[in-house]
Amino acid sequence: MKVSIIGQGYVGLTISAFAAAKHDVVGFDNSQKVVDQLNKGISHIEGVESEVITKWAKEGRYRATTNGADIKGSDIVVIAVPTPLTKDRKPDMSYIEAACKTIAENIDRPVLVINESTSFPGTVRNFIKPLIEKLSVEKIEHLYAISPERVDPGRGDYNQKNTPRLYAGLTPEASEKTREFYSSFCDQLVEVSSPEVAESAKLFENTFRQVNIALVNEFAQIAHKLGISVHETLEAANTKPYGFMKFTPSAGVGGHCIPVDPTYLAHVAEQLGAPSTFIERANEVNLEMPVYIVDRVEADNGGSLKGKSVLVVGVAYKPNVADVRETPAEIVIEELRKRGAVVAWHDDVVGTWQGETSSPLSGADISIVVTLHSVVKPADVLASAPYVFDSTGKVKGAKTL
Repeated sequence: MKVSIIGQGYVGLTISAFAAAKHDVVGFDNSQKVVDQLNKGISHIEGVESEVITKWAKEGRYRATTNGADIKGSDIVVIAVPTPLTKDRKPDMSYIEAACKTIAENIDRPVLVINESTSFPGTVRNFIKPLIEKLSVEKIEHLYAISPERVDPGRGDYNQKNTPRLYAGLTPEASEKTREFYSSFCDQLVEVSSPEVAESAKLFENTFRQVNIALVNEFAQIAHKLGISVHETLEAANTKPYGFMKFTPSAGVGGHCIPVDPTYLAHVAEQLGAPSTFIERANEVNLEMPVYIVDRVEADNGGSLKGKSVLVVGVAYKPNVADVRETPAEIVIEELRKRGAVVAWHDDVVGTWQGETSSPLSGADISIVVTLHSVVKPADVLASAPYVFDSTGKVKGAKTL
């Protein structure tokens, strides 16, 4: 089958690499730079090796394009575009809108349209389908389905093949064709009764993590006031063999899912008049953590950071990836600079970020660990400054949450 995948980022390129083993894949992206790299066999996404892209391209199983006309003749079109938040932290549907426009303008026969982009319940039924129908010149009866992505960048044990995949179609035929497509390269498929169930399940998975991370971050603040170690307390609680799941405190949350997905769920709850108090408070707690950390560091250093050199260690949102989307390090750095600190950062995995490059792991008055990559030795972090605050709890001898 010819499969066109709109969006060649973390989700789209990953699914392209797996699907090309069984299908002829067209990867559509608006970035000419990304497309040029991919057509040279150069992957820009961690977890997708350049050798894989080169192999499929040479065999004629994959090509990237910025030309919407290249998706003509597809049997399946997969939407795999970002669904970020606007500046006022509302769902930004502009990327899905653009994908629908590309489909409507270029698909001239019935196809299966699958949404992999994370969005609020009702997106397939009440947003994607009506928008494509509205924008299409010819009235075509497409099939519509959802199979929400579950990509976890940097993870080695689970991938597109062995992670159970949820799916549901608007019709039984759409569900069956979706099953046929994903079963060609996925080990386990889980059909649910409606797209709304699949959309809600994806949002709840990450809302669950957001809420529990917020809970442990709030508890870390209580433990500090109590004068006890939050990490020792959590290890003690974790000895219970049932009814407890350990989460660890951090500088906040980042990435493409946890800071974003709960807001999409809260958005639809607001529209329905349903409460989302827990979700909203969890967002607040995690957004406040970077400032709380700076407050702690300032209090430990004479009540002022003005003129002090501060090194932020790790600006990626999680260990062992170069992804800086929604990273709490950004708020930490902004807050430090507001208070007059001279700020640099060290992260050789990221390398370059916001026009700055990674600084040496040494020579600062204060070091603050936001993310600790496995290539960074805790002993080197401890030696990088006279005062070290570690939000990860992995640098022994440092101040911690």
